[in-house]
Amino acid sequence: MKIGIVGGGFMGLTLAHEIAKNNAIVKVFESDQQMGGLSTHEDYGAFVWDRFYHVILPTDNFLIELIEDLGIGDKLCWRRSYTGYYVQKKFYSISSSKEFLLFPALNLWDKAMLAFTIFYGSKIKDWKKLEKITVKDWLIKMGGRRTYEKFWSPLLLAKLGENHEKVSAVFIWTYIKRLFKARSSAAQKEHMGYVTGGYKTVFDALQKSLGEKGSEVVLNSTVEAIQPNANGGVTITNNGVEEHFDKVIVTTPLDVIERIAAPSLFEATKAKAPVEYLGVICLVLVTETSLSPYYVLNIADKEIPFTGVIGMSSLVDLDQRAGKHLTYFPKYISGNDPFWKKSDEELKSIFIAGVSKLYPDFDTNTIVSAHIHKAYRVQPLQVLNYSETIPKIKTKHNNFYVLNTSQFVNDTLNNNSVVGHVKNFMDSFKKELE
Repeated sequence: MKIGIVGGGFMGLTLAHEIAKNNAIVKVFESDQQMGGLSTHEDYGAFVWDRFYHVILPTDNFLIELIEDLGIGDKLCWRRSYTGYYVQKKFYSISSSKEFLLFPALNLWDKAMLAFTIFYGSKIKDWKKLEKITVKDWLIKMGGRRTYEKFWSPLLLAKLGENHEKVSAVFIWTYIKRLFKARSSAAQKEHMGYVTGGYKTVFDALQKSLGEKGSEVVLNSTVEAIQPNANGGVTITNNGVEEHFDKVIVTTPLDVIERIAAPSLFEATKAKAPVEYLGVICLVLVTETSLSPYYVLNIADKEIPFTGVIGMSSLVDLDQRAGKHLTYFPKYISGNDPFWKKSDEELKSIFIAGVSKLYPDFDTNTIVSAHIHKAYRVQPLQVLNYSETIPKIKTKHNNFYVLNTSQFVNDTLNNNSVVGHVKNFMDSFKKELE
C-alpha cells in the first residue's frame, strides 16, 4: 500500500514512521528545504542546534518511546534545570522547594494558595468546564489576585504573550499536568532532557528509518492539488507532477487544506469565529559567555521586549555548542501585531537593547552571532469554548484523512502531545492498512 503525507513537520514524519512500520510505502511532501517544521534545526556556524527551543520532560512518555524506537535512546541526556523569575527589577530562583518558600514576591498565604491551585488543577479530569472561564479568572478565583499577578502572569506572558488573557483555563490545566510533573518526587528538583545533536538527530533518524523501509521524504515540494482518483485512491499534484496514492493524510492547517484539496474529499463546518493562531518572533544569541543560569526565566516587566529567556546553555553541554553559549529570547504575538512588519535588523536592535536592559553588565562584544527566527503559526489560541467553535473537519472520501494541531482541544502543543495524537490516530488507521 502506498501512502502520501502532506507536511514534513514533526507530526507528518512521526506519522510516516508509524505507518511505515506496518509494511506500507510512505512518501512525505514538505514544502520547505528542511524537515521538521517548528522543530527544525539551524546552522549557527560552529554548531547546529534547534531553530526554536525545545525540551524533553521525564513524563513525556510518548516522545521518549519514539526516541527509543528510533534507536537513539542512548543519545537522550538528562540534566538538572533551573527556573527563575524577574520581578520588581530583581532575579529570583525558584528551582527547589526551599527557594520557592523563600520567594519574596509571595507571602506564605500566597504560596499556600499557589500550591493548592497546582494540586487541585492536577486532579481535574473534566476539562470541558475549564473552557467556560478564562485562565486569568480561574487562577484568580483559585489562588487570589496577588498570586496571579506575581507568579502566574509572568509565566503566561512567557508562553502566550499579551494574548494570554484570551485563552481559557484549559491552557494552564494542560501546563500544570505536564510541567509540574517534571519535578522529581525524590529530590524535588526539576530535571529536563535533550537529544545529543538536537532535534536534527531525531529527524535524521526518522529519515533513515523511512529509507530503510522503502519510504522517503521529498523536500522543496509544493503540493498544488489533492484530488480523488477515478480508479480509486487519491492523486497528489506536486510541482506540476501527478502521483497516485492508495491513501493520503494531510497534516497542514485548515486554510491550506481548503486551498489544495478538492471539495469532494472533505467538508468543514463554518467556524463561529476565525481560529486565531499564536506566532513567535525569537532572537537567538550565540555568545562567548553565559547570559542566564536558568533554563527558563519568566519576566514580569513590560519594558522588556521579549516575554522570556531560555538559557539553553544551562541545560545542554558545552561540547554540543562548540564551547559557545546559546540563549533564546521569544516574543509570542498574534497575527496582527505590528512587530511582524519590522525587519530582522530592527528586531535585533530592539531585542538586544532589551537584553542589555535586563542584564546591565552584558557586553555586546561577546556576541558571536545573532539570529531572528519567526513562526507565524505556532499554535491555535485555545479561547473560551474552543472545542465548540473551531471548524469540525469531516472527510468524505474513504482514502483521505486529516490530522493537524487544530484538533488539540484539551492539550498544549508540544512534541510529546504530537506523538500522542499520532498514536491515537494509528489505533484506528492500522485497520486500514491490513
